[in-house]
Amino acid sequence: MNETLNLFGLATTPLELLSFLLSVATVLLNIRQNHWAWLFAILSSATYGVVFYGARLYGDMALQLVFISVSFWGWYQWLHGSAAHDKLAVTELDRRGVAIAAVAWLAGFVLLAWFLRAFTDTDVPRMDGFLTAGSLVGQVLLSRKKVENWHVWIIVDVVYVALYIHKNLMLTAVLYGMFVLMAIAGLFAWRKSMDGEGDGAEAVVLK
Repeated sequence: MNETLNLFGLATTPLELLSFLLSVATVLLNIRQNHWAWLFAILSSATYGVVFYGARLYGDMALQLVFISVSFWGWYQWLHGSAAHDKLAVTELDRRGVAIAAVAWLAGFVLLAWFLRAFTDTDVPRMDGFLTAGSLVGQVLLSRKKVENWHVWIIVDVVYVALYIHKNLMLTAVLYGMFVLMAIAGLFAWRKSMDGEGDGAEAVVLK
């Protein structure tokens, strides 16, 4: 699964291609807010964990394991996470929530960057730590259907494109470029859902 393929001029591997397809399936299901998207998120996280291990992106590799765990929680939250144990509606953070999310991102970045620099052979400890911490924050906000998750994903996905180009994971870089555009679309769609201008079915959700 690690032999090099050439796909439309992009160097990739069968495992990276499979991970790409599973991620796209996740997005397509989440466009309809279909809860089965969490299953595909779990599968794509598992396969991408192996890809990132091969690229020495240990923070991202560990992040996929966390994503798998959080995806089970997010799956439950989407179906039963409201006060009435019903489906969640889209909401936004208050100022305290924004502050907590920002502090969590900063603290996670400092801790993870130190750990990766001290205990692994990664050549990008600060970038890997920043993105891993941000992705964790974004995933928690996504699981609770907080509209601010899109702000996090836009920032994270833009930086991920640069990281994956640096690591020569070109197909994954293209995928995250798509994610940037979809995160922007998701932000507007969820805002409309919050304002009562739609039923939320068009909202885009992606990891």
